[in-house]
Amino acid sequence: MTNIAFIGLGIMGNPMAVHLANAGHTVAGVDHSPERAAALIEAGGRAAGSIADAVKGADVICVMVPDSPDVQDVLEGENGVFQNADTGALIIDFSSIRPDVTQQLAEQARALGFRLLDAPVSGGEAGAKNAALSIMVGGEADDFAQAKPVFDAVGKTVVHVGPSGSGQTVKAANQLIVAANIQAVAEAVVFLEAYGVDTKAALEVLGGGLAGSTVLNQKKENMLSRSFEPGFRIDLHHKDMGIVTAAAREAGVVVPLGALVAQLVASARANGDGKLDHSALLRGVERLSGKDVN
Repeated sequence: MTNIAFIGLGIMGNPMAVHLANAGHTVAGVDHSPERAAALIEAGGRAAGSIADAVKGADVICVMVPDSPDVQDVLEGENGVFQNADTGALIIDFSSIRPDVTQQLAEQARALGFRLLDAPVSGGEAGAKNAALSIMVGGEADDFAQAKPVFDAVGKTVVHVGPSGSGQTVKAANQLIVAANIQAVAEAVVFLEAYGVDTKAALEVLGGGLAGSTVLNQKKENMLSRSFEPGFRIDLHHKDMGIVTAAAREAGVVVPLGALVAQLVASARANGDGKLDHSALLRGVERLSGKDVN
């Protein structure tokens, strides 16, 4: 089995670290909020007091933090991975960050004797809890092969998509599709309700046809009940849509629907919904329709 350091025990990282411990790996977890390590400890892992403590002797170092600056701080910081990990360690960044930042970090890692895979995930909190995440991996093929047991412990669909940065590029495309899909479902719900249709029954039949999707299946109850406890926060999807639109501009391609949805996500955030689940884009549709949003 593998000695694993897991940095970031939030909504996604916590169950992922637990799955790795349950798979028999030795896991040391660290987070800004130490109480988040409780589930990992119960699964047989340990809570590390710092990144330096977590990565000492680790063969694999997993990172799951919110944004590009967070990953840079974890890896490059004064008390970070690059200064404290054993040379040769394999770093797996499960975070969703800018592809260009990933490529820069991968170059630094190689120069320092480390190996870095970018491995952003899709599937939200439910996918993390059920070890059913989709994982898109960028980096060297040999490193991917070595990391496969780690990926298999936390994910269901695991694909090597190309060199460093490729995983983040595919994740950006994923977030474009997910945001557009959530927006479409939200508009459909408000439309159906306006006509007094049995909305739950309508979504059931829509889910069985071409309109069906994982987004519809996972988010319809949130929308029907107006319960938006975060599985994936609007704040984070706002960050991801910024990555999509910036990367598209750099590549010289147009994403007109993506640009529109990015603005709708930004509007939701500006209206105070940033901490809610991204299914709360429904509230933006209601605002635009002149409805009262509590």
